[in-house]
Amino acid sequence: MLAIFESILPIFLLVLLGIGLKRLPFLDDGLWPGLETFGFYVVFPALLFLTLANADFTGLEIGAVGLSAFLAVVVTFAVLAVLYPFMMAGGVTPAAYTSIFQTATRWNGFVALAIAERYLGPQSLGIVALVMAVNILPLNLVNVGMLLWVGGGNRSFASFVKKSATNPLILSCLAGLLMHAMPFGIYSPVEQAIDLLARSALGLGLIMVGAGLRVGDALRPDRTVVLASSLKLVLMPALMVGLALAFGLKGDVIVLLAICGAVPTAMNGYLLARQMGGDAPLYAAIATVQTAASFFTIPAALAIAERLS
Repeated sequence: MLAIFESILPIFLLVLLGIGLKRLPFLDDGLWPGLETFGFYVVFPALLFLTLANADFTGLEIGAVGLSAFLAVVVTFAVLAVLYPFMMAGGVTPAAYTSIFQTATRWNGFVALAIAERYLGPQSLGIVALVMAVNILPLNLVNVGMLLWVGGGNRSFASFVKKSATNPLILSCLAGLLMHAMPFGIYSPVEQAIDLLARSALGLGLIMVGAGLRVGDALRPDRTVVLASSLKLVLMPALMVGLALAFGLKGDVIVLLAICGAVPTAMNGYLLARQMGGDAPLYAAIATVQTAASFFTIPAALAIAERLS
């Protein structure tokens, strides 16, 4: 399990770096909004586009794997929809609900890629890329729609279409899938330029999460943080593994789906919360708690998945 811990540790260290950098007196406060905008509109879209455009799905049981991953997310959507009126009655604000929803459903595919490669080798990356291809687009569409509806903005279908059609994360997913379907690849110098840009995405996102973190909330997690972390780190891997077994999958595929389900939430949701009126500080607190907790929950999920597979 040492490889798992070593894959997660750099992620948490970058969050801590963001906490420290935000508090340094020589960094102007105006730096952070600019970095958020740059990440949301440029860096994260570059990473999503390149990952999906270059994904290798050769030799995979695409139907069963994709359906297991997709249905796990759909069930989690349904659970959160059922919980919505109870949360509102319990005093949870709409903005806080949006962050609970996002952090319970989004998953950090790039952390999953790092763990999968270290744990099972480069040949395992196709499964993770397939799960990303299946879920990135619906996750972004549903979360954008949820932020519009719950956040009290314009709830019209036209507004949803406009927000979705101009969301850089959604557009980059569509462009990546379209590029993947083309009979030719990306022109090599262009691909290298995009790759150089995309490499900064995860690090920038993690630092931005740390910069927006309310340390006290992360150290003393309330019920909303515990709920979102439980849904993401316990329910999601259980659903992915359970559905995969129901569809007859076995072996390393089960373990890889457990990795995809068990990783903490994605960092781009924090930028979306900042851009669309969600509770960004709560998102940062949940993301940090999930990352810390995943040091223990990911090895547990893998141990159970290996036994079941």
